[in-house]
Amino acid sequence: MKLTRRQAIKAGAALPFAAATATVPGAGAAMGHAARLPQSRDFTLGDFKVTTLLAGSRRVENPKGIFGLNVDDDTFAEVSAAAHIPTDVAQFFFTPTVVNTGSEVILFDTGLNAGGLLDALAGAGYAAGDVTHVVITHMHGDHIGGLADDAGNPTFPDAAYVTGQAEFDHWDMSGNEGFEAKVRPLADRFTFLGDGGAVRSGITAVAAYGHTPGHMGYMLESNGEQLLVMADTANHYVWSLAYPDWEVRFDMDKTAAAETRKRLLGMAAADKVPLIGYHMPFPGLGYVDTRGEGGFHFVPHSYQLM
Repeated sequence: MKLTRRQAIKAGAALPFAAATATVPGAGAAMGHAARLPQSRDFTLGDFKVTTLLAGSRRVENPKGIFGLNVDDDTFAEVSAAAHIPTDVAQFFFTPTVVNTGSEVILFDTGLNAGGLLDALAGAGYAAGDVTHVVITHMHGDHIGGLADDAGNPTFPDAAYVTGQAEFDHWDMSGNEGFEAKVRPLADRFTFLGDGGAVRSGITAVAAYGHTPGHMGYMLESNGEQLLVMADTANHYVWSLAYPDWEVRFDMDKTAAAETRKRLLGMAAADKVPLIGYHMPFPGLGYVDTRGEGGFHFVPHSYQLM
């Protein structure tokens, strides 16, 4: 059959989408049909080497059932169209962060499962035994899933573990199945901190409550340079970060979560501090500008921290 010019153009236009739906190598079933992306990206912050890991990605339908619960469908559609993103599907990214200080290798969060995390770590040049500290920003399943394999064997048997005291106390009393399977067996190895507590010199906890009762971000500082690991402060670069008052289904205290977004994003914008978001488009690093009255704009990293 001979293609017309119009048919040929349409066929060619479909090719990038076909490539984009290929499974990411080595990330396991949790990756689903996702863009064929690298699994790690390195950045430099003073004397720190910072690496983001793509430990998982998946396609999620009906994002309006997750984001913008307090806005109407027309507003959601208008905002989405302006950002050139569809309203019927979203791509979720799960991005732990490694900070190599020169004397410690500190991992922030662990992804959905041990397999995806270890694959991404290996691609970045790290083995499980290299990790000296595991910091859990909060205890949703996509952050604690890689703490152990399906048989309950700890992924990082020699590491120290750190989390917020308020966060641990909340889940400790909840009867949550994920907490009991992944965190409880390691409970006696955790140390706890509050707002302003230090994991080590240059890595400071920042209260970011609302998404969960003890959700924490972490400010990294080295040689006068700063970077905020904001975890799930904002879960999407448009439907959450750009519109901080939009309610997100996964935020346990939606009012507090919105106030946290405005406070931390406002600080990042004013001080020109780059940030890493666990669910931002990989590699997860970018900058924030103010937009209009009370809104923000995510500017992805290009080469500033190479």
